[in-house]
Amino acid sequence: MEHFIWNIDPILVDFGFLKIRWYGLMFASGFVGSFLTMQWIYQREGKNIEELDTLLWYMVIATIVGARLGHTMLYDPAYYLSHPLKILAVWEGGLASHGATLGIILALYLYRRKYGDSYFWLLDRVSIPTALAGALIRIGNFFNSEILGIPSEQPWAVVFARIDPLPRHPVQLYEAVCYLLIYGISLAIYKKHADKPGFVFGCFISMLFSVRFVLEYFKTEQAMYDTGVMFTTGQLLSMPFVLAGIGCIVWSMKNHQPKPVA
Repeated sequence: MEHFIWNIDPILVDFGFLKIRWYGLMFASGFVGSFLTMQWIYQREGKNIEELDTLLWYMVIATIVGARLGHTMLYDPAYYLSHPLKILAVWEGGLASHGATLGIILALYLYRRKYGDSYFWLLDRVSIPTALAGALIRIGNFFNSEILGIPSEQPWAVVFARIDPLPRHPVQLYEAVCYLLIYGISLAIYKKHADKPGFVFGCFISMLFSVRFVLEYFKTEQAMYDTGVMFTTGQLLSMPFVLAGIGCIVWSMKNHQPKPVA
């Protein structure tokens, strides 16, 4: 069976002194899309759009720092603790969504203390564009031929020629499509339940990490150690987020009556 061969150069433009990568373009596009989504939300609710500039910087820093620390400390701690300067080498790759999520949650808490917004109000609204950014970042992973799927003979399997000749599940694209669906679903939930603090965030985080849990079955193992159980590191890290999301939904439904926003 002939499979699609993926052999694109991860560098989009090479100026010699400066290389622009597809991954970097997708990463930046994710933040642009997130900013535009938040701009629409702020306009819809009569909020000061100028605050978004500061919020964006909080999100950018939290995402990069959280994702990098998440990768280094959760997926290959032995190596990075032995080579601590390598933790700073973001350009070498290695970002973890679990760490990015924790970083964003912490950053929003700090932002909220400075600007006085309700913590759950922020979590509910920022979670929506986060799914869009995640989708674009996974497309960037596809361009980089990283986060590989396990070998497959399915007709839609992809040969990542820069890695090996084996056809594999294009799990990066599976994840990107799922995140785009979560983005749309989260928007719909927000429009109907915007006044139920924690509800949108709970739905978002439980959906996102349920997807992560399931798709781990189609990925090659990312961690540089054996968990000793039947679940991968990614699945073990996803479980608390799913449970926290469900708990947030239950709490929100119990304590807040729905009042749909027109």
